[in-house]
Amino acid sequence: MHSHSHKETHNHTSSCCSSNSCCSSTVAGNSQKVSDDSHTHEHGSVKKHPDDDEGTHRHSGECHSTHDHAANDHSGHDHKHGNSCGLTANISNEVEPTQAAGQRFSWIIRGMDCPSCANKIETAVRQISEVKQAKVLFATEKLVVDANTDISVAVRSTVETAGYELLEVGGNSAATIAPPQSLLNEAKPVIILAILMAISWGIEFINPQLGNIAFILTTLFGLYPIARKSLRLMRTGSPFAIETLMSVAAIGAIFIQATEEAAMVILLFMLGEMLESYSAGRARRGVSALMALVPEDAVLIKDGQKTTIPVAQLRPGDIIEIAPGGRLPTDAVLVSGFASFDESALTGESVPVERNVGEKVAAGCLSIDRAVQMQVVSEQGQNAIDRILQLIEEAEERRAPIERFIDSFSRVYTPIIMLISALVIIIPPIFFSAPWETWIYRGLTLLLIGCPCALVISTPAAITSALATATRRGALIKGGAALEQLGTITTIALDKTGTLTEGKPHVTDLIPVEGMTEIELVQITASVEVGSHHPLAKAVVNKAEALSLGIVEAQDRKALAGKGVEGVLDGKRILVSAPNRLDIPLDSEWQNKVETLEAEGKTVVVTLENDRVIGLTALQDTLRSDAVDTMSMLKALNVNAVMLTGDNPRAASAIAGQLGMEYRAGLLPEDKVTAVMALNRNHSTMMVGDGINDAPAMKASSIGVAMGSGTDVALETADAALTHNRLTGLAEIIALSRATRKIIRENIAIALGLKAIFLVTSLLGITGLWVAVLADSGATALVTANAVRLLRVKLPQVKK
Repeated sequence: MHSHSHKETHNHTSSCCSSNSCCSSTVAGNSQKVSDDSHTHEHGSVKKHPDDDEGTHRHSGECHSTHDHAANDHSGHDHKHGNSCGLTANISNEVEPTQAAGQRFSWIIRGMDCPSCANKIETAVRQISEVKQAKVLFATEKLVVDANTDISVAVRSTVETAGYELLEVGGNSAATIAPPQSLLNEAKPVIILAILMAISWGIEFINPQLGNIAFILTTLFGLYPIARKSLRLMRTGSPFAIETLMSVAAIGAIFIQATEEAAMVILLFMLGEMLESYSAGRARRGVSALMALVPEDAVLIKDGQKTTIPVAQLRPGDIIEIAPGGRLPTDAVLVSGFASFDESALTGESVPVERNVGEKVAAGCLSIDRAVQMQVVSEQGQNAIDRILQLIEEAEERRAPIERFIDSFSRVYTPIIMLISALVIIIPPIFFSAPWETWIYRGLTLLLIGCPCALVISTPAAITSALATATRRGALIKGGAALEQLGTITTIALDKTGTLTEGKPHVTDLIPVEGMTEIELVQITASVEVGSHHPLAKAVVNKAEALSLGIVEAQDRKALAGKGVEGVLDGKRILVSAPNRLDIPLDSEWQNKVETLEAEGKTVVVTLENDRVIGLTALQDTLRSDAVDTMSMLKALNVNAVMLTGDNPRAASAIAGQLGMEYRAGLLPEDKVTAVMALNRNHSTMMVGDGINDAPAMKASSIGVAMGSGTDVALETADAALTHNRLTGLAEIIALSRATRKIIRENIAIALGLKAIFLVTSLLGITGLWVAVLADSGATALVTANAVRLLRVKLPQVKK
């Protein structure tokens, strides 16, 4: 069991103000819900640039890497901790937050065959008076319970009474993985029962009376575990489970001497359960594979000695060695030179990634060609694998609206069907003198047809398969609600810097005033920019360093809201600003130069010395290599793309022209929110950004998607995240969502259609008990098999 109180501090180091923001809201491996009162900011001792405080580094109206926290204004940083830090307004969270005084307990559940089992366990645990909330996370086989007191004993007793096994949560994710069951092992009870039925048929052929007894014994043999589970579920609050319906139908069939059909009912039911369990296991296989990526042991290097220790004993700062072909047990920084790593298990990217000294590598990645030494940087339970598993678990807590509706509907559907079945049995014989045996048989048939199993799993089976597919391809979709919403998207709004472009601008042109050299211009501009986390500022500083220039930091540096940054160098006031943010207009000569550079798609900053222009610096970012393909794929899906940028209109137009998309330029952060709201009024709109700086716009959209690596905790701010950092993933998750919605509609049609057909034929006496079970088990197997097709869904193709 794992427990902790609902209390945490949300920390930000000053380095969070970069485009690679880090915003963690996890405690001991489990994300928690916290109130806004506990959201505090602690800035570390990293040397700060003045624009880091106010988020006002406005070279070109662009504000991609600012982290603006104005006093008493957190509208742009609206974190809803627990399931997601940035859940959009249109997607609701089903799980209610627990009270601050409560605790959260976690266990591993064994014995679940399908999402229906998860519902039964939840129902049973919620009967415990001290339990405030209970949720079974089917994908990771975890039971999570919120309560004010320690309810471990009561939960264990309840779950075991319901017929399932409860295990403690271990420190290593891999240790919690159940050994996979082969189809043959799962089929053993079905095979035994089929053999007994064959023997019974042989006996019946020789002696009908003995054959009748053989079928009764065969039925009771198969019925025993089902009836036993039914009684357990009745005691734990699930009196209308499928096991109960099957038990009643089988016993009723024996009572009216339909012994052969009673045995067939049990055989077909067990066959359907086996196929459902196998299919559900396939859907969970991707998550299990993810959990197995982390090895149980690691080689620790201390004082020159190598020692093998359990991974749970590793701490930040430890030096470990990874053998060729070995996987990282934790997030770590490379300390032993250049190396290549296979990150495909985490990102879906098959091409090995090359890392240099000081670069971070995520847990679960594989060292390809050499032994490497790494320095541990993540706490126990906080590595990349753990965070992804946490997001997957949180995703299950946010169910799709259709899933919630069907779940609620099935709770009243089964009792109603049992009542109708009883009326069918009673009314014709009593009021119309019809034979009891005939109408008992038809009533029992109706009872089996009315079983909601296929309907109940029609949606969760599809969603589980889709989420597993997304995870395998490097996309994290936070729950059925987000998955369903993705399929409705008709417009995508994308930030420019770091989303459509690489986010690494470089200096292309230096135009100093007459009498000044390019080197002098770079030195003066860099003196004000040094220490800033803004991509444009970094580009200027990098240019100065590439020229091996000494940078003298300007004094009294400060950010000017919406304008730029200034400082004092050699007694002169230096201002670096976007051309359109200056208090005084540029003369015609400088203005013409600015317009020429901007027409080439470049971003221009002006450097002034004592209010006199001393030069222009032009910078340009590089389009992502997959940006053009992404636009083609979106067009094939009839999705319109719009670029939202704070950059100048001419530079924005140049980039938008290359991609064949619309654009809105010169936008402040609040303007982006307004633009997204305007788009969202007429179109279901997705906002794509870095997950932190675009949080206000993401909140205003139908759904927010973050671009980032699997180790970036800023993924928590969006409703979906592309851990592989490929833009083409946007088209993929939209296509996956649409395929999922189609499968769900098909599954509901299959479940209800088959029931409707056989309901009529059963009442007319055309079909009997075994056909009714075949209809139910067949429908269950069909919807499960149909859902599993999502594991092999085809990707959208690039439109040529």
